[in-house]
Amino acid sequence: MTADTVDVAAGAADRRREQRGWYFYDFACSVYSTSVLTVFLGPYLTSVAKAAADADGYVHPLGIPVRAGSVFAYTVSLSLVVAILAMPLAGAAADRTGRKKPLLAGAAYLGASATAGMFFLDGDRYLLGALLLIVANASLAVSMVLYNAYLPQIAAPDERDAVSSRGWAFGYTSGALVLLLDLALYTGHESFGVSESTAVRICLATAGVWWGAFTVVPLRRLRDRRVVRSGEGAVGTGWRQLMATLRDMRRHPLTLSFLLAYLIYNDGIQTVISQASIYGSEELGLDQTTLITAVLLVQVLAVVGALGMGRMARSYGAKRTILGSLAVWTLILVAGYFLPAGAPVAFYALAAAIGLVLGGSQALSRSLFSHLVPSGKEAEYFSAYEMSDRGLSWLGPLVFGVAFQLTGSYREAIISLVVFFALGFGLLARVPIGRAIAAAGNPVPERI
Repeated sequence: MTADTVDVAAGAADRRREQRGWYFYDFACSVYSTSVLTVFLGPYLTSVAKAAADADGYVHPLGIPVRAGSVFAYTVSLSLVVAILAMPLAGAAADRTGRKKPLLAGAAYLGASATAGMFFLDGDRYLLGALLLIVANASLAVSMVLYNAYLPQIAAPDERDAVSSRGWAFGYTSGALVLLLDLALYTGHESFGVSESTAVRICLATAGVWWGAFTVVPLRRLRDRRVVRSGEGAVGTGWRQLMATLRDMRRHPLTLSFLLAYLIYNDGIQTVISQASIYGSEELGLDQTTLITAVLLVQVLAVVGALGMGRMARSYGAKRTILGSLAVWTLILVAGYFLPAGAPVAFYALAAAIGLVLGGSQALSRSLFSHLVPSGKEAEYFSAYEMSDRGLSWLGPLVFGVAFQLTGSYREAIISLVVFFALGFGLLARVPIGRAIAAAGNPVPERI
């Protein structure tokens, strides 16, 4: 097995079967990202924190004064710091043992269980909500290290843009489907005989059930590849292998340059995704139904965007297509800063723009990185990628939370994210992708 070719022992039918199974992990876990992280948990955890706040609007975890409105952003940031500690160990263990599936299963079901446990988040129990968010978010990050590491093994170099984009499309399709069900429950909660709070908690918990249920599909269809075992155990050598991976990555400076660019611009993307509902509800005064509908619009258009940008990459190359999406992201944030309060139509227009660039920018970044991975180092290199994707995306939420802590304005917080896209654009533009692929020992596709 090498990073630049699929497993030649597998026939075309077996490879397609694995690819279809691989898509379904996006289908399973994306509901968490959409229903929990993007729509419901931010506003709901903020309301729970406000219920626990003192007369000045502060809560005091571990005696530290924190604005109730910053609790969600700070918790997201902390969860990603926890993920940094866990992801390299998972990547090292997967590469050393070749057993990605058991590790994927463990991370997925830990995260799904924590998400299902959000049903019990009520009253002023904001610390419970913070703990469950930390466990779920870190578990998702670990599972994505292992999931992404399958891509070089199940898709040839010229297939990866399309396969990666289809995976994102599957995820956004499931997110849209579940959001439709959530919208029906939330808007009709009285007819179902439940309170608004209970409806939200049901939506949170069912995302965990969905995540766990559909994880069965990839676990049945993906297969582990044999590796030559060393005499050392994976757990005992995890941190030593991480250090070896970091030293090895210094031998591929162009791969590191791409990761640095990705770290920065993806930090902005992840922060926009996780904080959008807070911005809409607290700064723009939009109700929960409007927010759900807007995110549903994002999900539908993200499918179109992921597939459409995948086609654009075949004509213009993945790098140019990503750069174009970053320019659009910058314009979106500037428009968001000037968005008037209580204007749902303008918010929907902004959501549509986000949807059209969201899936494609993420899918093409993943497939582009798969070309930069040296042979036999898929999981450990994708652990570094996932640290950029989620594990090091703590800075954006932290900046967002601190900006609100200091100014009390979410507009100031949202405009601060422009720097992530502008700097990421500049760094990515400087990376010679063709040379980076060749330096990793992989064949350079005709269009990249």
